[in-house]
Amino acid sequence: MVITEVSDKASKKAFLNVTRIIYKDDQIWVCPLDNDVEAVFDPAKNNFHQDGKCTRWILTDNNGQLIGRVAAFINNKKAYHYEQPTGGMGFFECIDNKEAAFLLFDTAKKWLQDNGMKAMDGPINFGENDNFWGLLIEGFTHPSYGMNYNPPYYKAFFEDYGFKTLYEQITNHLDVHKPFSERFTKIANWVIQKPGYEFKHFRIKEMEKFAADFISIYNDAWRGFENFVPITQATIAESFEKMRPLMDEKLIWFAYVDNEPASFLIILPDANQMLKPLNGKLNLIGKLKFLYYRWKGVSRMRAIVMGTKQKFQKHGLESAIFIKLKEYVLPLKQYDELELSWVGDFNEKMIAIHSAVGATFGKKHLTMRYIF
Repeated sequence: MVITEVSDKASKKAFLNVTRIIYKDDQIWVCPLDNDVEAVFDPAKNNFHQDGKCTRWILTDNNGQLIGRVAAFINNKKAYHYEQPTGGMGFFECIDNKEAAFLLFDTAKKWLQDNGMKAMDGPINFGENDNFWGLLIEGFTHPSYGMNYNPPYYKAFFEDYGFKTLYEQITNHLDVHKPFSERFTKIANWVIQKPGYEFKHFRIKEMEKFAADFISIYNDAWRGFENFVPITQATIAESFEKMRPLMDEKLIWFAYVDNEPASFLIILPDANQMLKPLNGKLNLIGKLKFLYYRWKGVSRMRAIVMGTKQKFQKHGLESAIFIKLKEYVLPLKQYDELELSWVGDFNEKMIAIHSAVGATFGKKHLTMRYIF
């Protein structure tokens, strides 16, 4: 076997093509867009390069056939928040061969060690955790846009190598046509009518304002979690710009209390239902826009992230947002399912919200760590 660092146009193309080989007979898999994968490794499109670095490799057999790939990265803002400096590995793909898998892990490990790291988390992304994050171990069904999908045999590779589970990522599914409970609806409608409480859907023309509101809410909501690093203006601006072609303004909601940003829910139509036939090839953003305005056949949505400022938690804002969302979605007679992805098993409040809206189990991913 030969491991090769990605350094030119040919090796970049090979890195992308590994997935097409691994999943060529998998009818469920949806090929991520080449542009989305490449953007992670492009300093001009991923601001995480400003405070970190990354590299990647491809693996071939003795006949020169592609059999695997992996990437490694260091986010200096997060690496030193742990007991030991910790980097990341991700974009792991491999044939069903333990020796090949371990060679890929070893390669990522050595690069991270050479750069001062003493552990690696994986499989994760060189970016925020809403895309390309986690090892799928349950729920091998159609992946929604941005969610990791992998063969079941990957789990043994990670465990046998020595990775230990840091936390479980739970994804639940909500039947859009199933009525909310009477208690849930009563609370939500009461909250909507409260003086000083206002609910607004996203508007692309006011993207900067909503981005600022998002940062205000997000950084307050998550500040109590271990090893939390505040999200930056550059990161959220990048994220919103990437989401722009997929956005339906009325699927993204913000709540305000006396004009103060208090809570949000960001949902996108599941583009994977349209992208599957494209096999990852979509070179111009205009093509995606073209597809977006012809949403026929898209019946799923994905909740990317939800958050509420700590002082407004237990105020029922999330319930009210779900009611506002349903008021828009049901008359469309288009969507059948909402994927609520993903919630860490440590986030009891968000898990409780999923339960309150009547969501049921959909998938489980793992975020794992290997200490050198």
